[in-house]
Amino acid sequence: MLGRAVAEALADRGDTVTLLQRHSAGRSHREVLADVADQDAVTGAVTGQDAVVHLAAKVDITGARRDYVRTNVLGTRNVLEACRKAGVPRLVHVSSPSVAHRGEPLVGAGADRADPARCRGHYARSKAVAERLALGGGPGLPAVVAIRPHLVWGPGDTQLVGRIVERARAGRLFTIGSGAALIDSTYLPNAADALVAALDRCAELDGEALVVSNGEPRPVAELLASICRAAGVPPPRRSVPTKLARAAGTVLDASWTAVPVLRRTGDPPLTGFLAEQLSTAHWFDQRHTRCALGWTPRVSLDAGLATLARLR
Repeated sequence: MLGRAVAEALADRGDTVTLLQRHSAGRSHREVLADVADQDAVTGAVTGQDAVVHLAAKVDITGARRDYVRTNVLGTRNVLEACRKAGVPRLVHVSSPSVAHRGEPLVGAGADRADPARCRGHYARSKAVAERLALGGGPGLPAVVAIRPHLVWGPGDTQLVGRIVERARAGRLFTIGSGAALIDSTYLPNAADALVAALDRCAELDGEALVVSNGEPRPVAELLASICRAAGVPPPRRSVPTKLARAAGTVLDASWTAVPVLRRTGDPPLTGFLAEQLSTAHWFDQRHTRCALGWTPRVSLDAGLATLARLR
């Protein structure tokens, strides 16, 4: 979703775009169909490019550690090496605020240093390792800026909006605790604009990490209800105590794929990371990000929700 939005934003302003992805998107851009773990394919795709935006990642909420490492860590290493070999001067590495999240509330936070040892879950740890690789520098490597978009959503989104809607329709959507924890999110066109801005300012921001969001934190219960109303599904009416939700999520984390007799397909109803995210404040001070990128969100949260409602 975000990759498509970035590619279209670049093409709309006149850039020639090459996409490396596993499956054809049916777009007019040049496509290289391959896995980011394939070093030769990545090198071939970046050769001749003026800049690279690295968005490929495994983002599922469950899975084996080796799968996250293969895509998020090895894939990033391949992109860096390919840029070095091809002499690509600029790279925007798409990261995640979870790389610096240790479980405590984030209230008006900045972009703290990625810390694989202390962040939570395979996804966050692998992305933290990847970001540190990307920002590590070295001879022949491009100028790199890491952008951490927070909870990107929009029409056609199967990750955040899709899961919320699916669970609401099935009567399985609930809040955790009071639902009062403030969380921020990023509407899709704003995230794409921020990545394009980062590409243009890559040289002067070399080595920096920036969190991107709409800068409009809302209580999690209000945000869930707003998305449900916009999508035409009932909002959550049940709440689960925080301690119970976190304990249940931890148990499901351990059993969903690890115990052979309990292996299931699809996502578990709850994970420890998800319980933590839905019960802990996480919003970010955007002043430095906006100044550094010369960027501000052009679509407000309410305008994004209105678009979601029109397109449902």
